[in-house]
Amino acid sequence: MKLLISGLCGHMGTEVAKLALAGCRGADPAATVGVDMNACGAEGMPCAVSFDVATDSIFTTADCIVDFSHHSATPVLLAYAVANRIPVVLATTGHTEEEKAAIEAAAAFIPVFFAVNFSLGVALLIDTARQVAAAMPEAEIEIIEKHHNRKLDAPSGTALAIANALREVRPEAEIVTGRSGYGKRTPREIGIHSIRMGNIVGEHEVIIGTPNQTITLKHEAHDRALFAEGALAAAEFLCKGRPAGLYNMADLVKAQA
Repeated sequence: MKLLISGLCGHMGTEVAKLALAGCRGADPAATVGVDMNACGAEGMPCAVSFDVATDSIFTTADCIVDFSHHSATPVLLAYAVANRIPVVLATTGHTEEEKAAIEAAAAFIPVFFAVNFSLGVALLIDTARQVAAAMPEAEIEIIEKHHNRKLDAPSGTALAIANALREVRPEAEIVTGRSGYGKRTPREIGIHSIRMGNIVGEHEVIIGTPNQTITLKHEAHDRALFAEGALAAAEFLCKGRPAGLYNMADLVKAQA
């Protein structure tokens, strides 16, 4: 599997490169290349790197693109992928409505794997939380997410993904972020609370409770390499002849079951 890593110079891009160069998930170490629009030191990168995806013909031979750059780069990256019929794994968050529309449009022509969290454990957490919420329709639900102090978006994309998954079985629910002020909690609320401090990799906790019992589900990431592993698993998934379409972690879980 020949990989093009978008955002190679970032923390996650270099993690993906390290695993790819070790042959993880069928990656071809000799055919792993990267691109990054930032002026990083190419000499310090683990594999060949360019600063413009459109200037090097070697990129057109890639079997899959893994993107850990920035959501603002998504439309340009997808246009390149569609033009060259290359599957894409999108591992960025914070997309605007226009960028989300570009993702859906590209999925009509190429396989696109889009997830806000590439942890298999988080995918299982979401599935379990949805089951519990459906079985306990009167229970109150709160979500607590913790990340390092450099994370820009709050709440996290994963916390929102959990809340939206819960709304599939609680369509009347209202997502409330950063509760403040004076007033009683409404029964329909799904509260999300964000903590930013230190070097926390990522923690997500779902608390589902009634006056008589509480179920707490928690996932904690210990190393960012976890997400790189998941992204490579997604790339391997797409390279198994998947047709054009939009895929996510639920599809990967089903394929591995």
